[in-house]
Amino acid sequence: MRLLIVDDEAPARARLRRLLDGRDGIAAVEEAADGIEALARIETFRPDALLLDIEMPELSGIELAASLPEPAPLVVFVTAWDRYALQAFDARAIDYLLKPCDGPRLERALARLRERLRERTAARLPATPPAAALPALPLRQLLVTERGVTRVVPIADIGWIETADNYVVLHTAGGSPLLRQTLAGLLERLGPGFVRCHRRAAVQLSWIERVVALDKGDGELLLRGGARVPYSRQYRAQVLERL
Repeated sequence: MRLLIVDDEAPARARLRRLLDGRDGIAAVEEAADGIEALARIETFRPDALLLDIEMPELSGIELAASLPEPAPLVVFVTAWDRYALQAFDARAIDYLLKPCDGPRLERALARLRERLRERTAARLPATPPAAALPALPLRQLLVTERGVTRVVPIADIGWIETADNYVVLHTAGGSPLLRQTLAGLLERLGPGFVRCHRRAAVQLSWIERVVALDKGDGELLLRGGARVPYSRQYRAQVLERL
């Protein structure tokens, strides 16, 4: 099992390394000091699981977990705070450890990771289980890595989203970065501020300025900034109800 420790405090990372040292089934361990570094390490190191802190500067561990590219590693949160437990398990964390965790408690978490990895391999499960929406801790931003550069994309800046093979395109005023994710999976994480308007598209409700009806029940949504996003008759009623 390959593990990536993500924590902004070096002593906490060092302590976890010591607790992991010599344990059976641990093939490799690497570290990252923040969410952006973690995404870069995930692409090169390909960990099976993250040991992930929650309260980190700029980007929380829960927000990082929601931004993981597919296929995503499993997540065990390791934090000094118990108040995030509900959000963590809503995000399908495998375990939730309170600092400072001891060896036996860490071993129980590792056992759960091993079991989940065995189940995934045996059943060929999708690498990322569906995450529930987190109304108590809504996403503020996504991390998008392209050609080795990681960009922070605020959710408020995303006007609309469209599918592109195994990716989605995040249309913002400053560009259209690609995120390796399904549209349905991303919408679950973004919550009620977005609505699907087409098989291949979704919009942020607050960006819609006009609804233009076309033939046969189809139409267009005119967004601030001038973007024109198609809606299909299949989603028309849903869009109008949400508006």
